[in-house]
Amino acid sequence: MTTPPLKAVTLTHVRYQRGDQLGHFLAWVSLVPVFISLGGFVSHFIFRRELQGMFFALGLLISQFINEFIKTSVQQARPETCALLETCDSHGWPSSHSQYMFFFAVYFTLLTSKRIGFWDSKNNVFLNFMTWSLALLTMYSRVYLGYHTVAQVFAGATLGSFLGASWFWVVNSILIHYFPAIEESAFARQFYIKDTSHIHNVLKFEYDNARAARENRVSDSKSD
Repeated sequence: MTTPPLKAVTLTHVRYQRGDQLGHFLAWVSLVPVFISLGGFVSHFIFRRELQGMFFALGLLISQFINEFIKTSVQQARPETCALLETCDSHGWPSSHSQYMFFFAVYFTLLTSKRIGFWDSKNNVFLNFMTWSLALLTMYSRVYLGYHTVAQVFAGATLGSFLGASWFWVVNSILIHYFPAIEESAFARQFYIKDTSHIHNVLKFEYDNARAARENRVSDSKSD
């Protein structure tokens, strides 16, 4: 009986040339989508439970399903280096990493431009610079490491940008009108799911309220 060939789970399996310091750095950059998904959004669901973040993550999931559908339909091969990387059994157009990061960058930039988020607007320039730098580095890393061609990463970046802008419009022009109803649903009340879109600086709002609650508790203790 012939044993079928082994296949690796490639979620965190990124190869680079031994001794190539730039390749090593770009291999880590290539994992940024994983860090955002598992570290960022999972943590958000556990600790924040805000509707904007949840719909942001939902848009990224939809984007990746669209990416997989297009890849399966087009079936464009990866570059010749796929043999060394053991990725020839998967398709390359469009790049899912580039699509993910440019969707993220466009959506995040639009959120900050509308002053929706945790931070004061004075920090938005730095945050957007970091976001777009990571998006561009991720796109470059996929070509440098041999996983995609230039055309494939540009296709992913273009599609991700379009889907990010389109999903932002859908969420903040249509779906946002349903946020109050979602907040009042039994499920949302059970799990403390909320909408903070109307609060420009959530961190400051929570900070001020936390201090006020502490001062009230101290005052109540003294009065007792």
